[in-house]
Amino acid sequence: MNLQKLFETQKVLRDRIGYNGEDRFEKLILALLVEIGECANEWRGFKFWSKDQEPRTKVQWDYSLDDEPIFRNLLLEEYVDGLHFVLEIGLEHGYDIDLRNQETFPEASKRETITKQFTKLFSIKWGRDIGYQNNYMQGLELYIGLGEMLGFTWEEIETAYFDKNKVNHERQNTGY
Repeated sequence: MNLQKLFETQKVLRDRIGYNGEDRFEKLILALLVEIGECANEWRGFKFWSKDQEPRTKVQWDYSLDDEPIFRNLLLEEYVDGLHFVLEIGLEHGYDIDLRNQETFPEASKRETITKQFTKLFSIKWGRDIGYQNNYMQGLELYIGLGEMLGFTWEEIETAYFDKNKVNHERQNTGY
């Protein structure tokens, strides 16, 4: 797990976007909460009213030139979208991980169920109040734990993060 590299990569995108409005932090929090909700929606495990509770990890998206189906892992994509905002909020707080200091290195934090994990992530106070660094660290550790609970390896997460980061830069090129 190389969180330092992810923070550095996110900072490049953040600097490129360059939005510094007074409402920036509140928009980041809302964006993160939306992405957590979208991730939960692709997980589907909370939908007790539905017979289809399987996570959207292999959804046919398109066909290649040789008529082979192309699949997307929508759950991983939504998880990584949220990770962008978790990192962004860390940057907003001036948070930086010193990989040489194992005492401050985040570990996965997990609740008893994935449903409880999502619910706890919604209740984290990501804001700038007193103790925000502890709140942020708790949120980061819960988010790392969520990825593990959803069955993702860190290698899958990193690959998907960097792929999405490229898409985000392309979106900046096209005025998205």
